[in-house]
Amino acid sequence: MPSQLTARRSSALAGKVRAPGDKSMSHRSMIFGGMADGVTTVEGLLEGDDVLATGRAIEAFGAKVERTGEGEWRIEGAGGFKTPLSVIDCGNAGTGVRLLMGAAAGYPLTATFDGDASLRKRPMKRVTGPLADMGARFGWLAAEDRVPVALTGGTLTGIDYVQTVASAQIKSAILLAGLNAAGVTTVTEPEKSRDHTERMLRAFGAEVVVEEQGEGWKITLKGGQPLKATHVAVPGDPSSAAFPLAAGLIVPGSEVTVEGVMLNGLRTGLFDTWIEMGADLTIKNRRQAGGEDVGDITARYSQLKGVVVPEERAASMIDEYPILAATAAFADGVTVMRGVGEMRVKESDRISLMVEGLRACGVEVEEEPEGFLVTGSAGGSVRGGATVATAHDHRIAMSHLILGLAAEQAVSVLDPEMIATSFPGFVDMINGLGGQID
Repeated sequence: MPSQLTARRSSALAGKVRAPGDKSMSHRSMIFGGMADGVTTVEGLLEGDDVLATGRAIEAFGAKVERTGEGEWRIEGAGGFKTPLSVIDCGNAGTGVRLLMGAAAGYPLTATFDGDASLRKRPMKRVTGPLADMGARFGWLAAEDRVPVALTGGTLTGIDYVQTVASAQIKSAILLAGLNAAGVTTVTEPEKSRDHTERMLRAFGAEVVVEEQGEGWKITLKGGQPLKATHVAVPGDPSSAAFPLAAGLIVPGSEVTVEGVMLNGLRTGLFDTWIEMGADLTIKNRRQAGGEDVGDITARYSQLKGVVVPEERAASMIDEYPILAATAAFADGVTVMRGVGEMRVKESDRISLMVEGLRACGVEVEEEPEGFLVTGSAGGSVRGGATVATAHDHRIAMSHLILGLAAEQAVSVLDPEMIATSFPGFVDMINGLGGQID
C-alpha cells in the first residue's frame, strides 16, 4: 500500500458488499483451535495481518495451521501449547498478544512475546497483573508494562477477579488461563463487555456460567477443562461494516448494504447511536451464524443530528468512536462522546488524533481527558483539504478517508498501510461502491 491515500468528494454510493470476517472471533477461533484436541475448521476468517500473526503464533506453540480456501482454515491442535522455539511476534495485534498470554499462561512453558513499534507502546500489565496473581511469571525485557516480555506459565491457581472497567481482552485472558488453573476462576464486570469468549468456549465444549450482576455480570469457569475441536463460522465484523455504512449516511443520495453483519447486542452500540442521530438504517434477513445473530444492514443518506452518547455504551462500541466522530462532523448540533478514555491506549491515542484530524478538516472539536465533543455542520459541507497523521492506526486512517468522500476538498491520510491489519480490500470495496480513494 502507498505511504499516502487520498479520498475525494464522491457522487452517490450504491451497492451491496460483505464485511470482512469479525476480527474478535477470528483471533479466538485460531487460539481456541490451537488449544483444543483435534481438528478445528474455520470459515469466514478475517485474513488480515493481525489474525495471520495469531495464526503463526499458534503454529509456534505446536499446532498445525493450514489455509484451505478463501477465509477457510484448518487448525490441528495437540491439546495444549508447548514452548516455542522463537519469539512470538504478534505484529500489531493487541487482542492477539493479550489473549495468547492468557492461553499460554496455563501451560508449563516459557515464551517471549513481542510486536511492532505500535504494539510496543501499548500497556500490558492490565493482563499480566491478574495472570501473575494466578501464578504466571513475567520478565520485562525492555520497558516495564510493554512488550517484549517473557512469560513462564503452568501451575496456576484460579482467581476471583473484579474488573474496574469492562474489558473483553482482560476477561478473556483470565478465562483462558483459568481453563488450566486449579480450582475455580471468576471474573466480575461492572458493565458488560463483548462475550465472544464465553460463547466460543461453550462451542469448544467448556462449561461457562454467566450470571447477571447489576449492570454487568459474573463469569465462572472451573479449571481442568480441555477444549474439543469444532467448526467455527465467523460472521461479518460490525466494526468493519461501519465504514461503508458511514459512507452511505454522509454522501448525498447514497444507499449501501452490508450483508452478513454480526448483530451481537454487545457490538451494536454504534448502530444504536446512529439511529438516535436520525440515520436511515434498516436491518433485514436476521439469522444465526457461528452462534451469533447476523443480518443485512442498509444505510441511506441521512440528515443526522447531534446526540449525547451514553457513557455506559462505550464498551459496546469503543472501536467505533473514530468513525462516529467522522459522521458527527456532518450532523446538526453537538455529538458528545465521554467516558471513552480507553481510546487513548488503543493502537494510538485515538482521541487526540481524531481531534487533530477533524480540526484540520475544518470541524469544530472540543477535547477532554476522557472524551471529545464534535460540532457538526448541520447537514452542510465539511471543508476537508487536510493531510492527516494516523500514527499507523487503521481506524484513524479509514475514518478520515470516509469523511473525505463527503468533504468539499480532498482528504489525505499518511501511513495507511495498517488498514490491512483489520480490513484488507477496504479501498477496493469503497471504490466499488462509487467512492474515490486513490
